[in-house]
Amino acid sequence: MRCPFCGSDDTQVKDSRPAEDNTSIRRRRICPDCGGRFTTFERVQLRELTVLKKTGRKVPFDRNKLVRSFEIALRKRPVDRDRIERAVSGIVRRLESSGETEISSEQIGLQVLEALKSLDDVAFVRYASVYRDFSHAEDFEQVISEINAKISRDSDIE
Repeated sequence: MRCPFCGSDDTQVKDSRPAEDNTSIRRRRICPDCGGRFTTFERVQLRELTVLKKTGRKVPFDRNKLVRSFEIALRKRPVDRDRIERAVSGIVRRLESSGETEISSEQIGLQVLEALKSLDDVAFVRYASVYRDFSHAEDFEQVISEINAKISRDSDIE
């Protein structure tokens, strides 16, 4: 691991432990050349994923971009960071274990919508408005009525 302070390739691991989300390893490192200390996180990657965009362009899958999508949809919403991390990790795990190396951006978007539906209704509507390309107020009304129908079905079950 290269030192972020001096660029030395000779860094040493001083401590390793599972991260809070239990999907990565947290490593404390020190650089013997400059004495700099820093933390890295290591995740298991089952396979290299490529995202097939609507335009036909192929780009490498970026977990951080997925996290940013959740953060934007959930901005100023009362959702715990751990729940977001678990949702993202679940999506990544499903994508990696699907057996496919090329995943369409539409598939990813549908999984994000599904995860947001269980996390927060407002975030779900925010994301859906961009993902489904809402152009009229009726589009919002339709999604909100779907949510209300689901809520009434769930309350009838209980």
